[in-house]
Amino acid sequence: MAIDLHRCAVVADPGDLLLTRVYPAPFRPSRTPFQRDRERIVQARAFRRLAGKTQVFTSRASDHFRSRLTHTIEVAQIARAVAASLGLHEDLAETLALVHDIGHPPFGHAGERALDWCLKRHGSGFDHNIHALRIVDHFEQRYAAHRGLNLTLGVREGIIKHSRDYSIEKHPDLKGLLLDQRPPLEAQLIDLADEIAYLTADLDDGVESGLLEIGHICEHVEIVARCYKNVEREHAGVDEKFLFNEALQLMQNILTDDLIENTALNTQAIGAESLADIRRHPSRLALFSPEVEAQRLQEKQYLYDTLYTCPALEHEHDKAEEVVTALFDYWINDPAELPVSHFESVEKQGLARVVADYIAGMTDSFILMQYAQIKRAVRQ
Repeated sequence: MAIDLHRCAVVADPGDLLLTRVYPAPFRPSRTPFQRDRERIVQARAFRRLAGKTQVFTSRASDHFRSRLTHTIEVAQIARAVAASLGLHEDLAETLALVHDIGHPPFGHAGERALDWCLKRHGSGFDHNIHALRIVDHFEQRYAAHRGLNLTLGVREGIIKHSRDYSIEKHPDLKGLLLDQRPPLEAQLIDLADEIAYLTADLDDGVESGLLEIGHICEHVEIVARCYKNVEREHAGVDEKFLFNEALQLMQNILTDDLIENTALNTQAIGAESLADIRRHPSRLALFSPEVEAQRLQEKQYLYDTLYTCPALEHEHDKAEEVVTALFDYWINDPAELPVSHFESVEKQGLARVVADYIAGMTDSFILMQYAQIKRAVRQ
């Protein structure tokens, strides 16, 4: 399926605003600016650490479950396919997909909630998009001339705006990221590619874990039931597990095709002929159709009711919140125990933010090791 919206795509011609970087960078004729950004992200320490961070199940539970890194790769595959089908800038879409989760702390959303709660007690909060920008702008140190990865404005804007809108009044620190305009379609599609990836993967991992049953899913999730029946008609007598795998692939294709078709229809409906038209529109245009959106919401609610809040995972979430909160309070009360490299940031950022930054960068295994060491130290 190919739908040409190239006139509304990020063009990325030399001199384009979205190609600008904070620091000068030499031209590389063998790679586009967004390809270079992609490579800088993939080579970043924070990207590598995604391999040790929870997606739904803690990484220590099984080698077969998705980590934050493998989930990111799946999102990138979908994002690039959607961008290619729409005639958008594939390199930008892929790069934004690869960086979209780089700001997540350990233990998935449970860790993020705990870190946000800890910071709120100190008059602040934790936002993984903003933290992702701080990672690529400041924490990553690979170059002699400057801190950060020195990414293009197009990628930095997409990191912040791919999943939600931010106002300059509430976030003056984000000035320069075009907060008064809608993001390009390449950025808008990332959040929905993320949805497609995890809706498929979480059902797969849920069944693999034994926490979900295929029959129960088909009874309560319309789109899965329909896909399963179609696959079953074509492959009579095949083991249920393989039918379910095929059904999930069919479901992913349905969601992806709908996103492509509906985004094209929405863009054509407003008569968009340029990126400027996309930016000026009062709402986002990368959306599922109403029918598919209802099916997506039904599946998402099912996952919340049966998987994300099931007793086995709630126990993991409680443990995650306990670990994050205990370590945060420990370093707040005894900042001398922080690594020396963090001391210089305390005066500028404040102790609470520095502690949160330190925790957010940890993998699941490292934070558990820190927790065990501190518990031993306290007992002594």
